[in-house]
Amino acid sequence: MDDMLKDFVVEALELATNVEEHLLSLERNPGDLNTLNAVFRSFHTIKGGAGFMNLPAMVSACHLTENLFDALRTGQVPVTPIAIEAALQASGFVADQLTELANGAAPESLSAMPDALEQILNSAIDGKDAVPASAATAAPTAPAIDTDGPDWNALYQAVVPAGTALATPAASLAATAAVTAASAVPVTPAAPAKGGWDGIDRRGSGGGDKTAAAGIKEESIRVDAVKLDALLEVAGESVQAANQASVLLEKLAQFPVEGQAATLMAALAETLNRASRYSTELQRATLSTRMQPVGKLFQKFPRLVRELAKDLGKDVDLQIEGAETEVDRVVVDSLYDPLVHMLRNSLDHGIEDNATRTANGKSTKSVILLKAWQEASSVMIEISDDGKGMNGEQLRAKAISKGLIADTAAQTQEEMLQLVFLPGFSTKEVANSVSGRGVGMDVVKTAVEKHRGAITIDSTLGVGTRFSIRLPIELSIVPTMLVRSSDAALALPMAVVQRVVELPDEFEHVGGAPVLRDQGRPLPVRSLAGSLGYELGVEKVGIVISAPQPYILSVGAVEGTADLVIKPMTAITVPGIAGTARSAEGELVLVVGLSFLLEGARQTAKMAA
Repeated sequence: MDDMLKDFVVEALELATNVEEHLLSLERNPGDLNTLNAVFRSFHTIKGGAGFMNLPAMVSACHLTENLFDALRTGQVPVTPIAIEAALQASGFVADQLTELANGAAPESLSAMPDALEQILNSAIDGKDAVPASAATAAPTAPAIDTDGPDWNALYQAVVPAGTALATPAASLAATAAVTAASAVPVTPAAPAKGGWDGIDRRGSGGGDKTAAAGIKEESIRVDAVKLDALLEVAGESVQAANQASVLLEKLAQFPVEGQAATLMAALAETLNRASRYSTELQRATLSTRMQPVGKLFQKFPRLVRELAKDLGKDVDLQIEGAETEVDRVVVDSLYDPLVHMLRNSLDHGIEDNATRTANGKSTKSVILLKAWQEASSVMIEISDDGKGMNGEQLRAKAISKGLIADTAAQTQEEMLQLVFLPGFSTKEVANSVSGRGVGMDVVKTAVEKHRGAITIDSTLGVGTRFSIRLPIELSIVPTMLVRSSDAALALPMAVVQRVVELPDEFEHVGGAPVLRDQGRPLPVRSLAGSLGYELGVEKVGIVISAPQPYILSVGAVEGTADLVIKPMTAITVPGIAGTARSAEGELVLVVGLSFLLEGARQTAKMAA
């Protein structure tokens, strides 16, 4: 794909994605003139660029939709359900074609505009209020690529004086450096560029005032994500090397030096301090370029929920909070499928049908809340619904009947709810188009734990269910507490460490298990070495772990805290261990998994007596 086409695809995909958000807002507020105008401008802008790039099907779809919204905003026809549906199908068709181009398809290979799409658009323009039968099943899929950015057309019109000759699309594209390709990430925040597609078909014009874009300063560039990952790894290694050099210098300073050697030692210490400071700043700066708001991900879901709810005959309102919360871009990219599974689960399993909700005194309009916020060094993401809740006993009985667990397993409510994450588990007797094949929630847990995260469930019968995901904000660097057990150097994520306590020689016992009263509450005591399957040793230090069911983790010693550069376990899988790192002294450190700790460090049978 040449550069001009690539820039058009990126900018147009952004507009198409924003159009979907506007249309779903317009469905709730049909009289919003600002939104009507915004949708009109978006299709007008895409049409101009598509015409220049010789994409006739896209031009036709945008032209008809532009006509529709011109009629809607001038009051010639009312905003009806068919108008919203027609525009959604048009934006989906445009996004599908743009996605094909982004994936390497040649412009001439793109399909023509479907007759069903033309029919539903013309019906909406004519003011009809029924969806044509041939168009009822023509809803295209949501776009697979997502970007951020301003409305270039509106910005251009705002900053260029009336009557000024407009730049050619080629010159405008050369100046538009603040767009981000699907396979790239921004390096610096982008300031509004004075350029972009102006929505006018100028094929063959060859003219225009080229000076209009010539003096524009480029405020950002595109960097391939692979290169950025390599830069982050180098920055992390430089920090690690600086830390190790500092430790060596401290050891060297214990030996007597005098004269010129003392002067050189002082200069070396000062130089090393600067190197350490700058390498840390480089690392933080590199990390900041990877951070993206989860809103880029969340904005894909309103239409998904709308379509699924319609298929299931349910009235559902998806509410989104905390879209501005930032997280590592790798997490944003990997969370789409898990969140889709969870939303489908809430819609199909959690939300009751209208008759059942009415019989139980609930509103027929159910609510699903998608929420994100930052908590210490973690990002929390929750999906909650006001549905029927989950019956732990029924889940357990189903798991036993399918042979997934033994008759004596999953005795507590927490353990029963966790059964939904077992591969092959489903409570549906008959599979439908949404769920019921035993595939989904195990994928969620696997995807979350892959990024050193954890997922928990809280549910109340008749009230609803809440899934909570905890993920590290930064994947490569983790604040940890360094401990030692059975002569092994281990690191615990600080996200779940509450405080350190001294352990007594003798414990109270409840049900044969050791407990210790902490701030008036009896907490079970579990050995870190025993939980990991290591040989038990003397453990006189306890760490209070903040988990759904808090407990105390006993260790041999606490050796301080450190921000570690984590390397994932790739060649082998070790239960309870999420990755490895190097301490400042260069010692290999095993990083204990967050999910392992949140689940109570009970993955092995060998426990402390």
